[in-house]
Amino acid sequence: MSGDLACTYAALILSDDGQEVTAEKMDTIIKAAGVTIEPYWSMLFGKFVATKSVDELIANVGAGGGGGGGGGGGGGGGDAGGAAAAAPVEEEEEEEEAGDFDLFD
Repeated sequence: MSGDLACTYAALILSDDGQEVTAEKMDTIIKAAGVTIEPYWSMLFGKFVATKSVDELIANVGAGGGGGGGGGGGGGGGDAGGAAAAAPVEEEEEEEEAGDFDLFD
């Protein structure tokens, strides 16, 4: 079993039991299960869970992280105005192409 998986299970067990999730308590559970992991895993998980509770992490499982490719958002400062002016030109070309086709002719 990998260290991250063992720490995840240990954190879930502690949270389900209503106990505080700490690196020491996760180490105790992992050792009781007979699993050997690198010592840094429980320390990393302990620091992470100190910032957000396990219940909060579980509640946000399907919330998504950022949505993917939402666009660049300008980035250069003065360039955004030029990009906005170019967009209507492309739309006009599409409208002209669509205007040549009539479904009922």
